[in-house]
Amino acid sequence: MRAFLTTKTARRALRPIADLIDQRIERQIRRAIGDGSEGGLQRELATLRNRQRPLELLIDGTGRGVSRMPAQIHLDRAIEELAQVSGDRSGAERNISQAFRLLIALEALGVGRIAGGTMNICGKLSAVPLLDPPNDEILEIGTLYGMFGAALIRMMERAGRDPRLTIVDPLAGLQLQPGTTEGADPTGTPVRGAAVRANLALVGAAGAAARVQQGFSEDPEVRALVSDRSYGVIIVDGDHSASGVAADLEWAEQIVAPGGIVVLDDFGHPKWPGIKEAFDKHMATDTRLTFLGQVANSGYLRASA
Repeated sequence: MRAFLTTKTARRALRPIADLIDQRIERQIRRAIGDGSEGGLQRELATLRNRQRPLELLIDGTGRGVSRMPAQIHLDRAIEELAQVSGDRSGAERNISQAFRLLIALEALGVGRIAGGTMNICGKLSAVPLLDPPNDEILEIGTLYGMFGAALIRMMERAGRDPRLTIVDPLAGLQLQPGTTEGADPTGTPVRGAAVRANLALVGAAGAAARVQQGFSEDPEVRALVSDRSYGVIIVDGDHSASGVAADLEWAEQIVAPGGIVVLDDFGHPKWPGIKEAFDKHMATDTRLTFLGQVANSGYLRASA
């Protein structure tokens, strides 16, 4: 009997029966997927989608223009780059994780957003305390809504520091960059002093005490007002043109403390070639600055005495 069932004649004879069984199985699967009952796969998938969407609202680009969910490869690369620049692998992973949670929290509570990609922001927030600046005076050239400065205050406080922040920004109602046409911000919030102060207030006394100087960093009057101290940290994130970055680096040379950290935002970013151009020209001079490395499109330099 077994031999008969394996013959070609038997297989041909039994094929209609096998096809009928396959059709019945397929109908059962379709019925299960399309079943409106509680156990239907389609309903379960819809339930999962409905549950997922509120979580996506915490991290997607709605209302800020860019998603905050990094790909694993970008996350791993940022940690590796930070470990190389700082020499502290465990600190790099810890700080990146803390910075990511802080970014999500501040953008959820704050007014406006933090400019930049997720790993770029987390890299800067993580690197500055790990590089152990010589004092806690921080100058941020270009702030948008002040939220990055607020986040940096919190990260420095987590490292046991006593940050004192000074901000220079035109606060012109929208984000300004030479050579680009900027429309309304994706958050719908105008860039102005009140927004900056609201965000700084989120991080307590150090945020409330921050100095905010409205104006351009190239303006001699603005420079005179904030060049009253040596800064342990200078964030260069203003005019991204080659001439603008060159001017800010030249100024940074004069006011950065010995051992201080200068951060070049968007370093190596293809959209802003002027930053690397200005950096290369500056480093060819008799500069106090030594290049430490790059983390997620930000360059890090340390000043000598």
